[in-house]
Amino acid sequence: MERHFDDYKAIVNKHLLDFIPVIDNKSISLYDAMKYSLTAGGKRLRPVLLLAACDFAGGDIKEALPYAIAIEYIHTYSLIHDDLPAMDNDDLRRGLPTNHKVYGEALAILAGDGLLNTAFEAMTKDMMMYFDDPAKITKRVKAAYEIAKGAGVKGMVAGQVSDMESEESDISNEMLFYIHLNKTGALIKAAIKAGLYLGDPDREMIERMDAYAENLGLSFQIADDILDVVGSAEELGKNVGQDAKDKKSTYTSINGLDKAYETLDEISDKALNAISDYYDNAEFFAKLINDLKNRTK
Repeated sequence: MERHFDDYKAIVNKHLLDFIPVIDNKSISLYDAMKYSLTAGGKRLRPVLLLAACDFAGGDIKEALPYAIAIEYIHTYSLIHDDLPAMDNDDLRRGLPTNHKVYGEALAILAGDGLLNTAFEAMTKDMMMYFDDPAKITKRVKAAYEIAKGAGVKGMVAGQVSDMESEESDISNEMLFYIHLNKTGALIKAAIKAGLYLGDPDREMIERMDAYAENLGLSFQIADDILDVVGSAEELGKNVGQDAKDKKSTYTSINGLDKAYETLDEISDKALNAISDYYDNAEFFAKLINDLKNRTK
């Protein structure tokens, strides 16, 4: 059965809270704060990519579900922390007040911590069911490793540090791409590679999808930079113009809007070329790139 983005998204939303352990009523405010940001909406891009990649590689998306939900927990934790006064100091996320505006800074930090740890609890709990099946446990360890690496000090966290330290500074395109590849792109790439590992990919598929994922991550961030200039808060679910207000270096601020559109087209073409030999079998991934480009127009 051919699945579309919204099909995968519906599966993710249906099971979004399934992997949160029962939290004692004495700490129920922690659950409330975690649930608030999780259920506030969002594209669900990363878990959808993981499920779609698993499908693409011939896997069972039911078995991939703990890893897809885990990556959404990690992404949501990063948004909660990213919005804090010490970071980007945003008051709107996914069309609602940010977590710290509702629950206070301390509980927002702990809600993020709770989501991050719950992600690894969900994945390792799933692994424990397959100790007697070397092939299946290997797939899961590889998937969890990709997610951990993408979220960590060689991925998203590193990118966030460089992004923060580059505020009010003139930086090169090389540094900007480093930030984009890590802060945004690393978890997108992790989602795709984890999904592939939960299927049965060959080496060529992994290499081609790795190239696709890297260019998708860059495209996504450049499109986000463009939309921060030309988009609206209603459309994006967050304040626009925030990057300029915070004096952040973005692709549009360094290169201008026209060059940003040109680069988005070039990088999108690279992503499409990486999967061109898969023809209609990769239609989901091709459509995703084209939709991303069209969203900025």
